[in-house]
Amino acid sequence: MANPVPESFLALRMIKDEAGAVRPEFQTLPTSDLTGGDTLIKVLYSSLNYKDGLALAGRTGILRSYPMTPGIDLVGEVLSSDTGELTAGQSVILTGYGTGERQNGGYAELARAQAAHLVPLPAGTAPQWAMSVGTAGLTAMLAVMALEDHGVKPDDGEVLVTGAAGGVGSTAVSLLATAGYNVIASTGRPAEEAYLRELGASGLIHRDELSSLKRPLEKERWAGVIDNVGSTTLAGAIASTRTHGTVAACGNAGGTDLPSTVFPFILRGVTLAGIDSNNCPMPRRKAAWERLARDLPASKLAGVTTTHDLRDLPQLAQEILAGKVRGRTVIRVQD
Repeated sequence: MANPVPESFLALRMIKDEAGAVRPEFQTLPTSDLTGGDTLIKVLYSSLNYKDGLALAGRTGILRSYPMTPGIDLVGEVLSSDTGELTAGQSVILTGYGTGERQNGGYAELARAQAAHLVPLPAGTAPQWAMSVGTAGLTAMLAVMALEDHGVKPDDGEVLVTGAAGGVGSTAVSLLATAGYNVIASTGRPAEEAYLRELGASGLIHRDELSSLKRPLEKERWAGVIDNVGSTTLAGAIASTRTHGTVAACGNAGGTDLPSTVFPFILRGVTLAGIDSNNCPMPRRKAAWERLARDLPASKLAGVTTTHDLRDLPQLAQEILAGKVRGRTVIRVQD
C-alpha cells in the first residue's frame, strides 16, 4: 500500500546570507515547495561523497544556486508519478543528473525527480545497500566496465587503483579483486593497508611514488588504472601504464591539472577513458547497477560501511574533507 503524501518535510538546506556567507541549516518545508520533477519520492537513505562534503562546507562551484538541498544520491519509495512509468510504493535509486547540485538532492525526507532518471532498485537488494554503493560504487563499476571494454583482462598484469581508501577507490579494489584482477592500491594513508588487503588488494604503494614520477615515459607496469586523484598522481600513472593499457579517470581529489605529455598515447597507445557517472546513459547505468547487485552484495559492504543520521552531516562533511573517512558513509534520512 502506498504511503500518504505528507504536508511538510525536513531538509538540510544550504543558505547564503546577505553577506555572501554560506551555511547549512535544517528546515521544515511545505511539500508544495518541491518542484522540478514528475515523480515524488519518500527518501529513505542518502550517502556522503567527497562532493557532498564540499557542498556542505560552502565551497564554490558545487551548488549552482541557493537555497539548495545537497546530497548527490538517494534511494526511496515512489509516492506519486505523473508519467505512468512508475507505481506508488516502488523502490527507486537516483544518482547524477545534477541531483544535489543543480536541483534539490537527497538530504531531505522528500524529493522530486524525473521518472526517466530513476533506476529501479535491483531485485534481491535493500535500500540501505543501494546507498552503501551509491554514486561512488556506480562510478567504480563504470570504471571497471571501461577497462573491460578496452580489453584489459585479469591475466594482463597489475591493475592500479589510486585514492584507494576512499569511497570510489575502495569499491573499485573490491570489484576488481572479485573479477580476478591483481590489484595494487595507492594511498597516502599507509595505516589503511590491512583494510585494503581485506578488500582484495595484493599490494600497496604510497601515492608519493606516483606523484614523484616526472618523466614523460616511465617503466611500464600497469595493464590498467582506475584513478580518483588527478594531477601528478594521474600523470605518473599514465606514464607508467603498459603499451595499449587503459587508464580510467574518475576523480580529482588531488587537483584538476594534468601535467603530462602526449607520449604515452602516441608511443604506447595508452587509452585515457573518462568516467562520467552524472550523465551516464540509462541502459549502461542500469547494467552497472545489475552488476553491482551481483558482484557487490551487502555482505561484502558491511565491513566498509558506516551509517549515520541526517543531523550528523555537518560534522561528517568536515571529516571527509580532512581525509578521515574511509569506505562508504550511508545517511539514514528516515525509516
